Parts: sequence; C-alpha cells; structure tokens
Amino acid sequence: MNVLVWGENRHEQVEPHVREIYPDGMHSTIAAGIAENLPDVKVSTTTLDEPEHGLTEEVLAQTDVLVWWGHAAHGEVDDKVVERVYQHVLSGMGLVVLHSGHWSKIFGKLMGTTCTLRWRSERDRELVWTVNPTHPIAQGVPHPIEIEQQEMYGEFFDIPVPDELIFVSSFSGGEVFRSGCTFRRGHGKIFYFSPGDQDFPVYHHKDVRKVIANGVAWARTDLPKRELPTLLRYETDDFFNGHGYTGPIEEPADA
Repeated sequence: MNVLVWGENRHEQVEPHVREIYPDGMHSTIAAGIAENLPDVKVSTTTLDEPEHGLTEEVLAQTDVLVWWGHAAHGEVDDKVVERVYQHVLSGMGLVVLHSGHWSKIFGKLMGTTCTLRWRSERDRELVWTVNPTHPIAQGVPHPIEIEQQEMYGEFFDIPVPDELIFVSSFSGGEVFRSGCTFRRGHGKIFYFSPGDQDFPVYHHKDVRKVIANGVAWARTDLPKRELPTLLRYETDDFFNGHGYTGPIEEPADA
C-alpha cells in the first residue's frame, strides 16, 4: 500500500512558531503518524512547490491513498493538477482531507458545495466524540479524544450529507462540528477529518495520528485496476459482459 502525504509547506517556511512545532514540516509529522500506526505501509511526502505539486500522472498512478493538508495557498494549486487528482479519485484512489483542506480545490470539486464553516482560533479545547463506534476508522480511538488547544471549527459546515458520520466535535465556546465524515465518489473513498492546525501541535497527538492512519487504511479501494466508472450496454440474455459505450450515447448521423 502506497500512501502519499501532500502538504502545502508554507507556514513552516515563514512563521517561526509553526516551524518550532513542526521543524520538518507538517507533512512529515503527518506521515510519521501514519507510519507508526501502519508499519507495513510505504509512506512518502510531497509539497506544493514541487514540479506539478509533486502530483504527476506517474506518481498518482502508484498512489493508493492521498492525504491532503492545505491552508494559505489553495489558489496556487494548478487546476490541471486538481483535475488529475479528481480523475484518480473517481477511478479508485483513496483521499484523506485534513483540517483546512476543507477549502481546497479538490475537496470542493468532489463535494460540489462551498465547504465553508464557522471558525475561531483562540486555543479552544476540542472534544472529539465517536458517534459510529463500529466503524473501522473509530477502532482503537478513545471516546472522547481530548485536544487541549485547537482552532474551533463549527456548524454550519456546507458539505453534502456524509455517507457516514463517525466523529462530532464540541468546543469550549459551545460550538459543535461534524469533524469526521466519509464520502464515496465514483470508485473512490474519501475521509474528511478536521482536527489539526498549524498553530497547535495537534498532529503530534497520538489519538489524532491513530484516526488519520485508520482513515488511510479504510480509504484504500481494492480494484483489479484503476478506472473510471463507464457506461456499458448489456444484452437481455447476457448479464455479465457489457460492451459498446464508454461515454454519452450519440445518435447516428443519419438519424
């Protein structure tokens, strides 16, 4: 299983307090948490400033699950790269979107909504409550997870109704938030998990790292090969072998 952690890697370069918390970059800290919980998985990293943001066709073709963290430079992500990632998710690549990645181009494209929310960054305590304890992503996770200092994310969160709601967070200001949600798009599985901010050491928290690793394991799609869902025509007496079309049906020219 090949996992690629994509990080914007901008705050770490210009903000000393962020660099102190994440000296090797947030992407490296996230990757380390996945590796410690999934020792048999190959985990690599790439960042925004790499050629093609490190998300070439060749790289994505070898990636089972992509983990995405972005915040300050969503607009700098090339639309061609977003479309490439989008096609791979529809074809079966797993995607784990973290924290402020809710406003990334790729998450918005997959959700089809604004993905806006309520927020405040004042060192709130966050409690992450498990509301679906039988789900694989919730296994080995305490109820609740306590995060002493965190940015507040609150409702209304403009996303489609999740396929599965696994975690709901509450904050010291009284707000609540759907903080762990899954979605399916095409052949791909998506997990959104909100805890994690550049100003706080949330990605060093062992329980947050466990959830992310569980999400990575869940998001992998086992298919014989990666391909988009296609439109195939089936004969009445042949239930098993579709053929004919891979796109919209076109009328003959002389119709």
